[in-house]
Amino acid sequence: MKLIYLFSLLSILCFACQEKQPMDEIPMLEIKEVVLKSEGQYDNPYTEVECWLELEGPDFKKKIYGFWNGDNEFVFRLVAISPGEWKWKSFSNQDDKGLNNHEGGFKALPLSDEAINLNPNNRGFIRSTTNGRALEYADGTPFFMLADTWWAASTWRFPLKGITPSADYVPKEGISFEEALSFRKKQGYNTIAMIAAYPNWKADEYPAQFINADSVGVRQAWEKNGIDRGKDMHDENGNMPFEAWEKSPIIANYDRLNPEYFKSLDKKMKYLKKEGFVTFLETVRRDHGPSWKKYFDFKESYARYVQYIVARYGAFNIIFSGIHLDWINENFCLPPDDFNEVLTYHYNKYGGLPYGQPHSILIDGSTYTHFGHGESAPWLNMHAVGNVPRNHGFYPMIEEIFALNSPYPVANLEPYYPGWDNVFHNLVAGERPVPNSDRDNYFGRTQMYGSVLSGGLAGHVYGTGAYCGSTTGEPRNEGERPSIWEGLNYPSGAQLPYLAKFILSEGIAYQQCEPKKELLIPHKAKNAPEKGLDGWSFLLLHQDAQLGFLYFENQSEIPQVTGLNPNGNYELTWFDPISGEWLEKFVIKADEQGQIQLVSFPDETKISTRDWALKLKVKKI
Repeated sequence: MKLIYLFSLLSILCFACQEKQPMDEIPMLEIKEVVLKSEGQYDNPYTEVECWLELEGPDFKKKIYGFWNGDNEFVFRLVAISPGEWKWKSFSNQDDKGLNNHEGGFKALPLSDEAINLNPNNRGFIRSTTNGRALEYADGTPFFMLADTWWAASTWRFPLKGITPSADYVPKEGISFEEALSFRKKQGYNTIAMIAAYPNWKADEYPAQFINADSVGVRQAWEKNGIDRGKDMHDENGNMPFEAWEKSPIIANYDRLNPEYFKSLDKKMKYLKKEGFVTFLETVRRDHGPSWKKYFDFKESYARYVQYIVARYGAFNIIFSGIHLDWINENFCLPPDDFNEVLTYHYNKYGGLPYGQPHSILIDGSTYTHFGHGESAPWLNMHAVGNVPRNHGFYPMIEEIFALNSPYPVANLEPYYPGWDNVFHNLVAGERPVPNSDRDNYFGRTQMYGSVLSGGLAGHVYGTGAYCGSTTGEPRNEGERPSIWEGLNYPSGAQLPYLAKFILSEGIAYQQCEPKKELLIPHKAKNAPEKGLDGWSFLLLHQDAQLGFLYFENQSEIPQVTGLNPNGNYELTWFDPISGEWLEKFVIKADEQGQIQLVSFPDETKISTRDWALKLKVKKI
């Protein structure tokens, strides 16, 4: 009897000791991984198993989905968005003791000011501002997106080499992911745009006359019948994102995912997070849509893949894009309605991004035109324009989106690509400027300012490109895209952060500004082309007319500024978008009608021979 009593007492004491053990402590916003091992055996865990945790913390309770990570391993990535105690419990759609009814917890510690200042990701997840016009971190710090397009960065074409770049590194042959990122970070970028995966199989191993057919008619024929154009898009270890499909050598089996590929992408995502970058992360290119729909259960299969990307990377500071819909053409992709249907299905089944991050779409034209607003696309909470027309035609699209009731942030996600569009497009007033010429770089630069001052207050994406450009440093032949290291050295790429210097020069006040180019008289020079990028002027004016940002394209006429405060004293400062330098300040008094007549551009011309920017604000005397 005494032995039984002692055993019971020891059990109680041991249990009490376990209860008193301190919880794991981690800094808030750090990703905590919970790994569970399934006990059941599954032929295809990717399609058969859905698992999630109920995560609960201070003012937070949400279902966080896990993802299959190979073998019988399932991973859940958790983030505490505030300090305090957090707890979780596991569930799945299977009767599996390895996945169900596990519980745990941890304590999230507040971040020091030093930690926050060292890494902007420690300011919290990206979200819309209260007025719906712009983006900010969770702590209210403005986030003005300065992004570069490295669409194939998930693949071997941007190799992660495990090196520390030198402080004075200049892009050159053999560039690594780390070196490219270090170069853009030093310039002031804060976002990298990439596509998570290119599921088409190793189509480049097959006959060129079939895979890389020069005949548009041949390409259209096999793409219309559901065959992807293939490129070698494996990771650094040769892994593809999906298994090969036994029925075709060039179509991936979209229902057989390969976790090893995504383990490589994990390393790049973690590196981006550590370096303070936000990732504009897309699922796949639109090329894959026709075969996905033709040979698989598109709604279920595509939604499952979208959720896999969300589950795996939803704990990172991302802006998400459910499809890279850069070209809407019946011969090369599914119509927007198909993607709206499947993304709405995904949203209704799984919910939005786990920590409220923006969901947009890189689009051909306007997301508002193709998807609508609000209930017509419940998954969408950030609008975009892109790709076509790559001229003045972008700006009415942005202004239309800006004027919507219950607005969303908007940005131009795919404008002009210096060094590319002169080869592959004939969209800018019929011109094909020499790569990296002043004119080529001007086209890239003027779309930065024109897009933002038309209401694209979420920021801007610069088009370095680098889908499949040479990584060897061999001379580029006529008609070939520039290599990644060549494109990174273009001056217009370095000029994108100057835009942020200009727009954020008065703190968050830009978030209360509205596009008002009609208040410039004239805002279009005589004979300014509608389909070009010359002769237009732009005005972003604060609601109280105490602050304004102006931009003048090449060949603009010096205008009269109207709509200002009558008899107000305004301090004007010219800004050079080429050098990023502020010029001398001067004060002008508006007349009784609230008008100011500008005299000339900084080079004393009345018709600009280059582009200029100008800030005006009320001068208190």
